[in-house]
Amino acid sequence: MIQGSASIRIARPVATVYRFIAVDFYRNYPRWSPEVVALAPLTPGPWREGALARQVRVDQGRRTDTTFRASRLEPNRRMLIDGVSAAYHADYELQGEGEGATLLSFCFRLDRLDLFMLPFEKLIRAALAEGATRTARNLKGLIEAELPVSTALDPVAANPDARPRL
Repeated sequence: MIQGSASIRIARPVATVYRFIAVDFYRNYPRWSPEVVALAPLTPGPWREGALARQVRVDQGRRTDTTFRASRLEPNRRMLIDGVSAAYHADYELQGEGEGATLLSFCFRLDRLDLFMLPFEKLIRAALAEGATRTARNLKGLIEAELPVSTALDPVAANPDARPRL
């Protein structure tokens, strides 16, 4: 097993982050993972637990075509994706941090390497670690740039007179 993981604090409420990642998955996934050059739902309807999708990715010049499943969707807590045509897992865990912030922990895991890839295990480990960090940063950047802070969670935005006086 080889994995890469990263955690990052996103200055938005957990429900907002979950909606961006899981509810609007088909629209947003290619945006936070620009290596995805094609994404197609294989199950009719919205992204939901058990739904299948197919993706074509180009990672560091290597093209892959895989089918994957939404194995677990726990609203405002977790989205787990499992590869169907390849042995991989992508796990997005969310934890509310108070004051409208969310801790996102992302982990990408390969269950096994093909025999011809074993000599490159160290490079693959480094690429997975770098990819996990990039994914977490991309999500943070997109979510914070596009989704405004709710005025209900920001007392200064709701009432400008509430600013502390210096």
